[in-house]
Amino acid sequence: MTALNKVIVVGGGLSGLSAAHTVLEQGGNVLVVDKNAFLGGNSTKATSGINGALTRTQVKKGVTDSTDAFLKDTISSSTGGNPNAPSYPLAEVLVNESAPAVEWLIDSFGLDLSLLGRLGGHSFPRTHRGKERFPGMTITYALMEKLEAIQDAAPERATII
Repeated sequence: MTALNKVIVVGGGLSGLSAAHTVLEQGGNVLVVDKNAFLGGNSTKATSGINGALTRTQVKKGVTDSTDAFLKDTISSSTGGNPNAPSYPLAEVLVNESAPAVEWLIDSFGLDLSLLGRLGGHSFPRTHRGKERFPGMTITYALMEKLEAIQDAAPERATII
C-alpha cells in the first residue's frame, strides 16, 4: 500500500472504527465516512459489554469457558435451541476471534474490561466491561478519540468525514 492510497471505511461505529485502526496498524491510510455528524453509531448505546471466550480476564478469574461452549450458546440463542440447526460460519469467526478482539481493545486502547457478567443465553460469564455505566460508549469513544488524535497529528494517515 503506498502513502497515496487510502482505504475507505463506511461507518464510524465500533466495526468501522475497528476496521480503520486495523488499516492504520498495518501501515495503511484510512478515510472514514459516516452519515452522521458524529461517530459512534449504535455501538454507543450498548449497555452490557463485549463478549469473549478464553480471555485473560476469564483465565485470571478462573472461568472455565471455551469457544465450543460460546459457539453452542450463540447458535442456541439464534435458533431458539433448535438441535438440528445448520452450521454458522460467521458465528464460528465471532467466537474464535472473540478473545483476541477483547485483548486488542484492552492492549491498544487502554480499556478496562476487567469485569465479567453472565448474561442471558450464556453458560459462562463472558461479557466484559469496566466500571463505567455505558460500556459501548466507553469502548467506541476510546477508538474514536485515538482516530481523531491520529487525524490531528497526521491528516495524511487518517481522515474523518
